[in-house]
Amino acid sequence: MDTVKISASDVKKLREMTGAGMMDCKKALTEAEGDFEKAIANLRKKGQKLSAKRADREAKEGVVLAKTSGNRNNGVVVRLSCETDFVAKTESFVALTDTIADIALKNLPATRDDLLALDFGDGLTVGEKITEQIGVIGEKLEISQYAKIETAAGEGQVLPYIHMGNKAGVIVALNQEGPDKMDAGKNIAMQVAAMKPLALDKDGIDASVIQAEIEIGKEQARAAGKPEAMLEKIAMGKLNKFYKENTLLNQIYVKDGKVTVAQYLDSVSKGLTVTDFKHIALG
Repeated sequence: MDTVKISASDVKKLREMTGAGMMDCKKALTEAEGDFEKAIANLRKKGQKLSAKRADREAKEGVVLAKTSGNRNNGVVVRLSCETDFVAKTESFVALTDTIADIALKNLPATRDDLLALDFGDGLTVGEKITEQIGVIGEKLEISQYAKIETAAGEGQVLPYIHMGNKAGVIVALNQEGPDKMDAGKNIAMQVAAMKPLALDKDGIDASVIQAEIEIGKEQARAAGKPEAMLEKIAMGKLNKFYKENTLLNQIYVKDGKVTVAQYLDSVSKGLTVTDFKHIALG
């Protein structure tokens, strides 16, 4: 049987359809005897095989994007991870992350697994598209983190911030709506990216973390030769310092240095506060 001739225009067409390399496209078309559907299936199978081979690789690089809806009621943060900074900086990888973030914002899935199951287009789920791109790019790719915030109309607004060239993303929910609060929301999102609070306030800190901090405070005081009767008081003082450093509303507002985040927000609009935040970063 004669070998089917694969034209340069066919290879170019398949490359535009899949994003795969020229040689991979030519090989896939040759194996499929010029059948585009079979060629695409071959490339996807290659992605599945490569995905299995690279499953134990570390994907520490990537892109983090934060997005909010037009009415600012909802927001998402998505991290698409890869193995190298070179891949993370390519336009196609950033575009893939952007599309996935758009899908997440439109559907607001409850979990990362739910996001992977959503329709990407071209007959693929988001998860299947990522597997396909593993074959195209040649690196381990994964949605390693996903978070969302939803608010009802009239109950506040969500503001986004992307930090350090897509290396970190933040969304912050305020309890008040209106464009006059947007700058404050973005300022606090920047605060979150810079200061990395563990929780909104002390009520959000896990009890096990609090107990551990108290014990650390006692041990430090004991090592410094303080009397046993004073250890609890000293430890509680250190715990209050821990709250000020690690809870968003109690942190010193970095753009001022004289007021807390809670005080800054109240100065912008009486009663203005943060109701939730999400922060995802590489590393």
